[in-house]
Amino acid sequence: MDPLAPFFERFGLSARMFYSGKQCGISPDLNEPTGYLHVLRKGTLTVFRPDAQPLVLSTPSILFFSRPQQHRVHGPEDEGADLVCATVRFGVGMLNPLTASLPEPFVVPLDTLPELAPALELLFSEANSQSSGRQVALDHLFEYVLVLLMRSALNDRLLSSGVLLGLADECLRKAIEAMHKHPEAPWSLEQLAQRAGMSRARFAARFRKIVGITPFDYLTDWRLGVAQAMLRKGSSLKLIAAAVGYANATALTRVFSKRVGKSPSDWLSERN
Repeated sequence: MDPLAPFFERFGLSARMFYSGKQCGISPDLNEPTGYLHVLRKGTLTVFRPDAQPLVLSTPSILFFSRPQQHRVHGPEDEGADLVCATVRFGVGMLNPLTASLPEPFVVPLDTLPELAPALELLFSEANSQSSGRQVALDHLFEYVLVLLMRSALNDRLLSSGVLLGLADECLRKAIEAMHKHPEAPWSLEQLAQRAGMSRARFAARFRKIVGITPFDYLTDWRLGVAQAMLRKGSSLKLIAAAVGYANATALTRVFSKRVGKSPSDWLSERN
């Protein structure tokens, strides 16, 4: 099983390039619920955020805000920065365990990601051209770069905790993939521990240490994230409840409202 496939299948992924060039200041528009992906190929970039120390990037890097966050990127006027930027929709505003586990922002120097070099060469080549279909090509290239970034985070264990680190663990991966594949199943701690080939106590302790939350908190978030994705596709609460392991729509609504802070219908109406 492809460990990343469930996230992209459930939450979708789309990107839209909105800037390329040598700039001295960009403030992204936060009116839309999107994340932001910035790729710095050369130069120095300072990232300003409210209530945070300025973040200075002096080496080529990827800067990914997986959730909407006010920020401004600035490069010296006499030098500028060779930069491309895109908005990203990847389960923003939804219980996506993958993006929820990323630091905000997620910063990775490009020299630690040699596998991205061919894609980034294409990205900047397209950004510096005026060829027909440029926008579409750039959007898809940004999507590809983000997939490669998530793959590298998984394979190279770039994070200190979260579901990607759990999926990199040979034992925990089996239990997490089982939850992903069958959110409707009435999982018990013993059943999940058996999938991992561990005792219940050892499994629960290892899961919390590596993923950062308990197995059942993770399962609840996954179920509700799947429910949100199904809501956006127009599925009924009755159908969704059965698909994510709740006895009926009332039970789903109760858990959803407690975790999200609003009912499924109210949550959906804010996104239409």
